[in-house]
Amino acid sequence: MFEVLGVPCGGGVSIGVRLMAGLIVSQKRPRNLTHWHAGPLLFGDWGTSRLYVLGIAAVTLGLAAPYYLVALSVLMAVVAWAYTIVCRSFPDGGGVYSAARQLSPFMSVIGATLLLADYTVTASLSLVEAFAYFGAGDLKIFGLAGDGQVLVVAMCAVTVAVLGVINWFGARSAGELAKWIAVVSIALSAVVAVLVLPWVPDGLRAMKMDNDPWLTRWVNFTGIILALSGVEAVANMTGIMKEPVEKTSKKTIWPVLGEVAILNIVFGIALVGLIGLNAANLPTMKGVEELHIAGHDYAKSEINTHAMKVLAIEGGQRWFGETVGFWFGKVTAVVFGLLLISAANTVIGGIVSVLYALGRDDELPKGLTKLNYSGMPKWPLIIACVAPVLLLCFYYQLEPLSHLYAIGVTGAIALNLSCCALNKNLKVKLWERWGLFAIAGLITCVFVTIAVTKHEAAIFCGLLVLGVLTARFIGKRLAASEKAMPEPERGWLAELRHQPVAMDAGKPRIMLAARGRWQAEFAVDMARRRGANLFAIYVRTLRVLDANPNHVPRIEDDAAAQEALGTVAALAHQYRVPFIPIYVSSPDIVEEILDNTVTYGCDTLIMGKTRRSMFARKLEGDVVSRVAVGLPDGTALITRDAAPHPLPPPPVSAHAEGEGGEGKGKSTSAAEDHGY
Repeated sequence: MFEVLGVPCGGGVSIGVRLMAGLIVSQKRPRNLTHWHAGPLLFGDWGTSRLYVLGIAAVTLGLAAPYYLVALSVLMAVVAWAYTIVCRSFPDGGGVYSAARQLSPFMSVIGATLLLADYTVTASLSLVEAFAYFGAGDLKIFGLAGDGQVLVVAMCAVTVAVLGVINWFGARSAGELAKWIAVVSIALSAVVAVLVLPWVPDGLRAMKMDNDPWLTRWVNFTGIILALSGVEAVANMTGIMKEPVEKTSKKTIWPVLGEVAILNIVFGIALVGLIGLNAANLPTMKGVEELHIAGHDYAKSEINTHAMKVLAIEGGQRWFGETVGFWFGKVTAVVFGLLLISAANTVIGGIVSVLYALGRDDELPKGLTKLNYSGMPKWPLIIACVAPVLLLCFYYQLEPLSHLYAIGVTGAIALNLSCCALNKNLKVKLWERWGLFAIAGLITCVFVTIAVTKHEAAIFCGLLVLGVLTARFIGKRLAASEKAMPEPERGWLAELRHQPVAMDAGKPRIMLAARGRWQAEFAVDMARRRGANLFAIYVRTLRVLDANPNHVPRIEDDAAAQEALGTVAALAHQYRVPFIPIYVSSPDIVEEILDNTVTYGCDTLIMGKTRRSMFARKLEGDVVSRVAVGLPDGTALITRDAAPHPLPPPPVSAHAEGEGGEGKGKSTSAAEDHGY
């Protein structure tokens, strides 16, 4: 038992509580992401690379592909080691934006833009590859030849729209589904690896290093470097990782690296073994459009776009016969396709996070920080859905997309590691710092090579950086020319900071968890008639994996929360009702309503009847129903529509004292009663 503003409370108050006069502000950020959960999430980003890297390596490098894949696995290992240091140094989130911002806001914008480039291409490429695994590219519209790709782009656009709707409503089930898709994909990858083992000896005998000059080999190597994509994701997870973050991050990174690196090599050798069985394919596949593999003919484009599907089919048919192998390949392709769509959904969330962080830090217009009911930034989500589709209108095939792909991720990794190495405030050992410098230098060489050899990638990345910097420059010039508005004599925030009427601990307590003028009047009138203490809670959700997690929503910046709580405060002040507003930033609305209702010993909870669509309730769940299930015995739940509830005139003395307090600002719309 303890006291908050003289009111005895039970246990369970959220962490990060601070008081502003009569306002209780709580910021809850759960650290419940274990390595068992973070690993599949990282695999969903990192592991998807094999679904296109293997085919690209086999088609472009031929029988030398395994050598390059081994070199790539070594590079992935040293980069993974570097990111264990990044995670340790930034336990609250250490993506490139957060790391660069400690040294230079300008460099953080560059890093954020590189991430935007990476995320946009990743979303486009993942969707194209997903439908390649589904076999959509072979479909025809109205029997016309060559229009299968048009259908794929159309399907990608529809898929992005669906993902946008799911994210708009903040469906938590999507994240849980993504985790299980990743788990099933890991299991299927292991099964396929066992099935293709008989071709590994053939691959070891057939693999042969090319005779190209070392410079050409280096350029060839940078062509498959896109397997590094996804490693930035683990740095952004540290803010919600179970402590100690250093230990959890290592348990997340190393097993996923081992699976990705080792199986990539196994699959690469087995694929070379299959290809090498046909002497016509030696020593390279240049000029070869059709491959005869284990008695079956495959177009080279099939190897290029869905090599894992080919391995699953051939492995299944070798062990279990043609029919079983065919259907095993189909099932595997569907799961891998879903994994790619899940990866696209993840990077859409990444784009939202980056744009939201840029807007919040005044690097881009503040409009990017406006949230919808579910706590999702509205404009960043729209941009995140439009950008990949727009890119697909120009680049809709694997090879050109792969050229655009790696420049963003290599630039972001190089900048992140460079900033960590240069930041003297980080507790990094001298040998670790030099190691970070060396790896950053190597990745920078990759970045420069891609920019020089893949002109379209350099142009794409350069235009994106130029666009963001131009928007930043214009935004800052406009902000500098605006005169700051003086704070009103009494606005919503001032009303919340007003010293509350003294509470009587022995009186009943009512909790209001609904927005709207009429809901506020109903709650104040009930508290006035019962002689009760009144609490009102506003839960601000933020459904993004923040690119700069050290910042959390504040009521000083939350106009909607100020208006909702300020409306109740103004009425309570007029009618001399003891009132405590509560502002909570948390990912779980239901948990916070229940927690605070119990914590402050309220015997009555008032909630508005939701006006969200049935579709939205199905995606996210009905808050009122979930609260009703968890509410303890002895606490009454009142749900009501936003119907007007006239109040009698306030006491004359109170009205005179509070004059001007209620009328400032726009009254909350009665249609907003469903918020919390």
